[in-house]
Amino acid sequence: MIKEAIGTGTTVSEAFEDAKAKLNAPDDVTVEHEIIDEGKKKTLGLFGGSPAKVRAFYNVSEYSQAEEYITAILKGMGVEDPKMEIEEEDGTVKIQLDCGNDQGTVIGRRGETLDAIQYLTRLIINKNSEDYKRVSINIGNYREKREETLKEVARKNAAKVKKYGRSIALNPMNPYERRVIHTEIQEIEGVTSHSIGSDSDRRVVITLAEGFKATEPGGGYNRGGYYRGRDDRGRGGKGNYRRGGKSNQQSSQDKTPSRPPRSDSTTASLYGKIEPKS
Repeated sequence: MIKEAIGTGTTVSEAFEDAKAKLNAPDDVTVEHEIIDEGKKKTLGLFGGSPAKVRAFYNVSEYSQAEEYITAILKGMGVEDPKMEIEEEDGTVKIQLDCGNDQGTVIGRRGETLDAIQYLTRLIINKNSEDYKRVSINIGNYREKREETLKEVARKNAAKVKKYGRSIALNPMNPYERRVIHTEIQEIEGVTSHSIGSDSDRRVVITLAEGFKATEPGGGYNRGGYYRGRDDRGRGGKGNYRRGGKSNQQSSQDKTPSRPPRSDSTTASLYGKIEPKS
């Protein structure tokens, strides 16, 4: 992509300086020029003549608009002198950020701030573009660490499902994180996964695969039909299972037959249909 400007002046040199001023190019780029018209001096300094005209130009990255956009966001967050590297690989625009001591601020709680910047940048890059491109923004090695954490979440909760036979609903996640969970579950025999909910509340549910039996059926579930195991932050959920025995609430629930997990399209009303009095 080329950015250019046309400048004029009494001489070629002046026209070039005028074009560069209009171009407002960054200091670290090389500005080239092309003489369009060398101009003519006026006869006797009074008649005729024409100004010199020069075209100044330089090559810019295809993603310079995205780079400027991200820089503006980061500086608005108080990040001093943010740096980034942008490359495209297999249809994905990968952006690596360096924000110094402000790394935690840019990542945000469980990556929510970084995900928001990534989402907005994807809109900028794909605006008026015929070829849709995925966008991945990373800072340090946060994405790699997060992916490993999600895989561990999938493995630990899959083990609980295989042990107790009850479905487990994980915390709400974005599409990328849900995809990591689904992919990891596909590699584990005896369990399967699907998503329920919508928008920011969409989450993965891990269930026992058809034809497999739990090793300790009947334990570790709550009134909602799901066992809330340890989440991706390492905290235990509020399920009714406890080591060394069963709570009173669980004992009464053991008599209730299990029910399949709710899917995206079969979420029922909590209290069922209410008929008006005749």
